[in-house]
Amino acid sequence: MTLVLATPDGTVLGALPAFHVELPYWQEVRPIVEFARAQHGLDIAVLRILSTEPGLTRGGRVSYLAEVDAPPEVSFAPTTLDILPHPLRADYAEFGGPGRTLAWARSHVSFVSAQQLRTWNLSAIWRLDTDHGPVWLKQVPRFFRHEPAVLSYLDSGLVRAFDDSGRMLLDHIPGQDLYGADLATRAAIAREHFATQARALGDIDKLIAAGVPDRRDLSRLGTQPWLAARMSAVASAGMPDTLVHGDLHPGNVIGDGSRRTIIDWGDSFIGHPGFDILRLTEDLSPAEAQPLIAAWADRWRELVPGCDPLAAVDALRPIAALRNAFVYADFLANIEPSEHAYHAADVPYWLAEATRLASV
Repeated sequence: MTLVLATPDGTVLGALPAFHVELPYWQEVRPIVEFARAQHGLDIAVLRILSTEPGLTRGGRVSYLAEVDAPPEVSFAPTTLDILPHPLRADYAEFGGPGRTLAWARSHVSFVSAQQLRTWNLSAIWRLDTDHGPVWLKQVPRFFRHEPAVLSYLDSGLVRAFDDSGRMLLDHIPGQDLYGADLATRAAIAREHFATQARALGDIDKLIAAGVPDRRDLSRLGTQPWLAARMSAVASAGMPDTLVHGDLHPGNVIGDGSRRTIIDWGDSFIGHPGFDILRLTEDLSPAEAQPLIAAWADRWRELVPGCDPLAAVDALRPIAALRNAFVYADFLANIEPSEHAYHAADVPYWLAEATRLASV
C-alpha cells in the first residue's frame, strides 16, 4: 500500500513509506485510515485509488490519494502525480470533497466523531457517532442518485436526510450483513422482498418520476441472436414489471436474527422481478435453488393468475447474465480510468456466461 498525501487545496505533499494491509478489498479504506493515525498520528480522508497491480481486481500493490488538513511533520518520498480534474470523478473523490460531505452531514445531525469506512466509484461511507448511537453517511455517484428516493419509498424512517448530489444520512440498522446466509434466511429474504415488489406494482410511475431507471425494454441489451426469442418467452410468461433491487445477494441484507433489511439500492430499476430471485440463488446448487424459486413462483402465480414464473426465469437466465455485462460496461463508461480495474474483468466474464447460458 502506497499512500500519497495532499492538502484539501490540492497541494501534493508526497508519499508515505509503503505498508501492508491485510484486507484485500480496495474500497475498504478503514485499515488505511487507522494505519495513518496509529503509525503517523495523522487524520486522513482517502479520496480515490491511483493505481493497482495489473490484472488484479483486489489485493496486490495499490496506491491511493488521501488528504490531510495541514502539512504534517513526517518524511515523505517525492512523487509525481497528475492532479488534473476528470469529468467523471465523484465529488467525494475530489480535493475537499470529504470535508464538504461531512459539513453537509453536520448541518443535519450533531456527531462527535466520523470514521471513513469505504470509498470507491460506487459509494463513500462514513460512520458518524452521535450521543444517541451511530448514524451512517453515504454518498453515491450520479448514476446511483435515485437510491435515497428508493430507500425513502421503502422505509420513510430510515433516511434522515438526502440531497441531489447523492448524499444521504441513514439511521443505524441493528445486525450484520448476511453473507453466507443459509437457505432458510434466503427464503425469508425472498418472501419479504416479494411483498415489496407486489406493493410497488401500483407505484411504477411514481418510482420512475423519483429517478429509478426504467429498464422494462430488454432490447436495449443488444442484438445477440438468441435475445429476441428469449425476450418473447419472457413476455409470454405474463409477469408484470416492478421495482427490482438489481443486486439481491445476502450481503446486501442486514439482519439480526429476527429482522432483515435490504440495503444498497443503487442498482435498482423498474423491470422483471425474476432478475432478483436469480441473483439471490445465483451461488446455490440447482437442488438448493429449486425450492426457493418454486416458492417465489407460487407467490407470483397467486398474485397474477395465469402467469408462468418458472418459464420466465428459465428464459431470463442468459438475459440476466447479459444485463450484468451491460451494468458493468455502464459503470466503466461513467467512472474515471483509474477506477476501471474494479470492473474491467466483469464485462467479458458476464458476456461469456450469457453465451453459455443461452446455449443450455
